[in-house]
Amino acid sequence: MQRRTTLALLAASALAWGAGAQAQQPGAAPRIAVTNLAYAQQVSEYFEVGQYQRSSQMSAQGSYSAGGSHSMYGGSHSASGQQSMQASEQASGTYVSGRYSYIEQRDLSGYTNDIKGAILQGTFFRLVQGKEFDAGAPQASKAEQVLNQVQSGRMHTPRKQPSVTDVIARIKKGEFNGADYVLFGSVSSIDFTDALSPLQGSSSATRQYGLQLLADFSLINTKTFEIKAAFSAQGQGNDTKILSVRGDIAPPNRAKVMRETSLSLAQDVYQQLTQQLGLSDPNLARGVRPEGAGGHLHGQPMPVQQPQPQPEQVLILK
Repeated sequence: MQRRTTLALLAASALAWGAGAQAQQPGAAPRIAVTNLAYAQQVSEYFEVGQYQRSSQMSAQGSYSAGGSHSMYGGSHSASGQQSMQASEQASGTYVSGRYSYIEQRDLSGYTNDIKGAILQGTFFRLVQGKEFDAGAPQASKAEQVLNQVQSGRMHTPRKQPSVTDVIARIKKGEFNGADYVLFGSVSSIDFTDALSPLQGSSSATRQYGLQLLADFSLINTKTFEIKAAFSAQGQGNDTKILSVRGDIAPPNRAKVMRETSLSLAQDVYQQLTQQLGLSDPNLARGVRPEGAGGHLHGQPMPVQQPQPQPEQVLILK
């Protein structure tokens, strides 16, 4: 009975907040910017740099003179000569090779539209579009850095690059102007699976292709940098095919896997976000649509009835 009373009070307060927000100015409803998922990974690349210099010098000098006189009573003859030659050659070279590792930063935009849709469907919040992550000026490659060091003799000083996970610096930079809150997400694990399993008692096999994505989220106040919610959410999708002969190859439906992953991630994000808002900030919690409004039930998206996917059978005729 107490739980039903609490849910009824929450639904009534949410309805009152929504009606009040619609009656006030448009700025009354909190504005939220949903960032693309931040993603950083270690990348390794092989490089080689070579420099070769060659110089040669050659000089030659020669002179010759001769004279003579002849008569029937006597004669004279003289001759002189001089010859010299110089040659020199110098060659030098430098060759450097190795493997260089660095952190590549990017933001993924393919898994946030369903999160935005869940927020629009289940709350009275307003969404604003933030700017994409600005990675700064491109960094010189390791080969270019080493070549410059060989030629100039000076160590290369790398330029400091912005961090995709430094959401405070990005807020101060103005990437989310107009937003009262930023829902920041960062990928902590992304794993693709591709498994082939034989079916017992037959010559067929199943191929299962899947994707599992785990991300950390924080709802941050852009004025005070206060964290209103913090949680991890998971999304997953899979595609299964039945092969008539073991060893046959059938391409997986990657679009289906990515769509299922995005939808399940959005549902998990919405559920945890609304639950934590009810505990951390009652004012924000009033923005969640009440039961029966907008297709939601107790702060959770209403599940859409979809037919259960059946494994696709692939017949290969030979």
